This record gives sequence, C-alpha cells and structure tokens, in this order.
Amino acid sequence: MQKNLRNKKQEQTRSFKSRVMAFFVNLGLICVAITGLYVLFVFLQMPSLDSVLHETREPAIVFLDRNGREIRADGRIMGAAVSVDNLPPHVWQAIVAIEDKRFFEHGAISYRGTLRAMILNMFHGHFAAGGSTITQQTAKNIFLSREKKVSRKIQELILSLWLENRFSKNQILDLYMNRISLVGGMRGIDAASNMLFGHGAREMSLAESAQIAAMLKAPSAYSPIKNPERNIKRAKVVLTEMVKQNYISLDAARAASAELKQSVKQQDKNIYRYWTDFVRDEIESRLGEINQDLYVYTTLDTKLQKQVATSLSSNIGEYQGAIVAVARDGAIVSMLGGDDYVESQFNRALALRQPGSAFKPVVYLVALENGMTPESYVNDSPFAIGDYNPKNYDERYYGGITLATAFAKSVNSVPLKLTKEYGIDSVLQMAARLGVGNNLKREYSTVLGASEMSLLDLTTIYSVIWNDGKSVHPYSITKITDVGGHVIYSRNPSEEITILQPQTVEYMKELLYEVVTKGTGKRAYTKDVFGGKTGTSNDNRDAWFVGATPNYVMGVWVGRDDNKPMSSKITGGTLPATIFHEIVK
Repeated sequence: MQKNLRNKKQEQTRSFKSRVMAFFVNLGLICVAITGLYVLFVFLQMPSLDSVLHETREPAIVFLDRNGREIRADGRIMGAAVSVDNLPPHVWQAIVAIEDKRFFEHGAISYRGTLRAMILNMFHGHFAAGGSTITQQTAKNIFLSREKKVSRKIQELILSLWLENRFSKNQILDLYMNRISLVGGMRGIDAASNMLFGHGAREMSLAESAQIAAMLKAPSAYSPIKNPERNIKRAKVVLTEMVKQNYISLDAARAASAELKQSVKQQDKNIYRYWTDFVRDEIESRLGEINQDLYVYTTLDTKLQKQVATSLSSNIGEYQGAIVAVARDGAIVSMLGGDDYVESQFNRALALRQPGSAFKPVVYLVALENGMTPESYVNDSPFAIGDYNPKNYDERYYGGITLATAFAKSVNSVPLKLTKEYGIDSVLQMAARLGVGNNLKREYSTVLGASEMSLLDLTTIYSVIWNDGKSVHPYSITKITDVGGHVIYSRNPSEEITILQPQTVEYMKELLYEVVTKGTGKRAYTKDVFGGKTGTSNDNRDAWFVGATPNYVMGVWVGRDDNKPMSSKITGGTLPATIFHEIVK
C-alpha cells in the first residue's frame, strides 16, 4: 500500500513537471510565434529590397565644358559612383582597416566584434565602441534612419543578411562608399573628396584617404574642416592600422602622416552659375520636363571663363558688369552675368539695356550696301528732325569727314543723316537680318541705340560681321545624354545663310579696325584685336564694348542694376574697353 502511495506521488510529480514543462514549451512556442509574427510584420513594413538600392529624388543635371570636363552638377546629392575596381587600393583599404578589418572574413554580423563591443561598453559603463560591420552600416545608410528602435534594428539585420546573400563583398563595399554621408549633405566619398580636397576620390592620396576614413566614426566630430586636430589624430590611427594589416609599409605611413593637414571646404564655383542657369533653360526648351539624370555637353571654354571672371572682378569697382563671347559658328564660349552669383542671380548678359553707339554698325552696313565706302565723305553737323536734336558726345562737330572717321569718333549726326537718306525701315530691316530686330522701335532714337537689347543680342550682330557675313545662331549645347551615354539630343546646325556681301563685310571690318586703332576704342587694342565698337547710353547709364579676336567676338557691358547714371568718366571706351583688353591680352 505504501508502495502504491509512493508510486502515485511520483506520478503526480512527473505529471506536474510535465505540465510545467509543457507550459514553458508552449510559452516558448507562443513567444517564438509572437516574435516571428513581429519580425514578419516589421519585414512587411520594409520597402522592396530591390527598391532600397534606388533613390527617389529630383533628376540631376551634370554640365560639361566643350572638352567634356564637368563644370557643375545641379540636383545631384551623390558624388560620382566609385568602385573598389576603379579606386586606388589605399582608398578602400583605409576604410576597411579602421571600420571593419575582418570584413572579408565574416558574414553580415561579426560575432567577435559584437562581443568585444559589449565587453568594452560594460567596462566603460557607457557606449564606447560599436560592433556594426560595414554590411550593417551599409544597410543603415540605405535606410537613412537613425531611429533607435527595435524594429529598425530588425530591418537593418534583415537587410544586412539580404545584402550578404545577394552581393559580393566588393559590391557591398562599393555601396557603402557611395552612400555614406560625410559632408555638406552630399553622399559618397567622391562628393566628400571634392568638397574637402577639390578633386574626386580617384585622385585621393594616401593621406587624404586616411582623413576621409577618420571621419567615418563621426563625420562632424572628426571633420578636417571643423575639427582638424581630431581628424589628423584619428587619421594617424588609420595609417597605423593599415600598417598592422599589411596594406601599406611603415615608410608609406610616415610619409602620409607628414601630409595630413586641415582642409578648406571647396567653394561653389559660382563663375559658372549664370552659365548653367542659362543652359538649363535651353535644356527645358528642347526636352520639356526633365525626368531623368542628364549629362549636358556645352560650348563653354572654362579657361576663357576664368579669365573673364578675373578681369571683371578686378575692374568692376562699385558697378556691375556682364560679358559674352561667341565663336564664329555661334558657339557661346563664355558667359558671365555679374560679378557675384551668390549676391545676385540676375543674369545681366540677358538683360535688356540701351546699347548706345554700339548699335551704329547696323546703320553703316546699310550705307555700305548702298554704295558708300570708308573713304566716302559725309558732313558732321547738327541734326534735328522735329523735336529730336541729339548732339555729339563732346558737342563738337568736324564738318566734312570720311565715313571711317565719323565711325571711329562715334559722331551722332552722321548715322542720323544716313538713316534719313536711306530710310528708317532699311535700318530696321538690316537689324532683322542680323537677328536682333524684334524689339526695335521705329524711331530715329533707335539709330543711336535707344531701343533695348541684351548683350548676347548685341554680340550676335558683330558675330555675323566676323563670320564673313553669314548668319550666326548662338548656341550653348552640343549634345545631351543619359547616364548610360545614350544621346537624347544632338545639335543639328542649320545651313548658313549669306546676310552680307563680301565687299560690305570687308568695308565694315575696316571701319571697326579704325575704332580700336584711331578712335574711341583704342584702350581695347592689342595685336590680336581685329576691331570693335564702343557704346554709351544717355547719362552714362550703360557702357559697352564689342570686339573681335581670331577666335571669338566678345561683348562687355558695365552699368548699375538700378539703372542710375554712372560717373561721367565711364564710357564704352574706358572700363569696358579696358576689361576687353585685359582678357584678350
């Protein structure tokens, strides 16, 4: 009987244990199920794994000069794509050495690194070290989320495992280098290199690579601009790690250490901004809405643009200015719409202003077409028609003079008398043939440049003359491609039309040469200047010079944005001519 009681108690004990075990098993299964459902829920909240590799953003436009070199990019939030295959080895080696030295050995998670980080953090009593692998950091950068939530960490783990399963180690490293955000809101080490050192990641030295790698721990705290001492100190640690991991020699590390220095953030190249704004409008006029990344090959000569910017900045003083240069075939090789784009985005090269005497070649072309020559005599004396009786600039009259002298001295009475003889309509028709007749008033004041036009329009008039009398249609784009190099737009030049006869052109060139050798434009002269013309509007509000060299026709405007008069000493033959001379010389 006692035996039966003992057996019964044992059975009850086993039954209790079984129930307890069953409870915990069931509880465990429920927890696993709940955890699994939560992970599934979190997974379902993730965007498509393929879509996380492709960003939704405004299309970027990369502008290139006439030699195919990049001058600016609009809307681009990432630097140029780089790869382990196209970078100097020390660039990616510096990153691996300091961020995840066993990157090529472990999987998505480094258990050794995680354990080490946990021990260090427990020892220090606060967060002192991280155990994330480059793969995990890549996942974090793709999501661009810094939220300290369990759900985000689960998503990061899922994505890390997916990345390791789908891509090779080199490809994951490529993703990391192209997505990491280091400076200025831009992403990728190429963008950081351009902003810090003035060149792309492919040109980074060993020292620069170490300084970039040093920033990965905390970009702002270890910035070579904001905290150069901390950056240099950590960069030396990077170099030491590279030596320990046999990426570089000790001598190479010492040499690179001596090159570490504070960086200066590269300033925006605003000398190109007026140009790229102008070109962007041209793109939209040809393609309509821009819905993909584009590479735009422009006609800009960057060397000339720099010379133009330097000369304008050093001479402009209290006023404003604009410059346009056009090649013989109409290619706009330089455009500067002001001295400082940051201060004002208004492109003065396109603003409508009164050209003054710079319009007079249109009138003289009419006279030359009607049989006059540079040696033909004309009478410079007071002129009046109705209430309109303009005087010469210095109120001096020369009497009987040649057409060449009248043009060189920019007297006012002669072109007015020529207009009266040949008719105002013939002048307007000539302007239309030259491509600038749209906004001209049918008034005698137009002859002296009272009708407004842009610097680009005015320069076009002279371009026709130096294109041997053939039509000129200014253009800024040669072709547009997508990122794959497929041509979306290619310039198809129209056939040139003869607008001026050869004899007329030769006589006109002779008149323009007289201006820079004997007349009002002498300050512009160098041996490479073929000719030019000055212009000054009423009360010295606008001062112009347009001249020609063997390679291009260039127009210069100086004035004030508020259209108030400048000093009486500022005429087309002074400041604009001087600027032109400096650029050409």
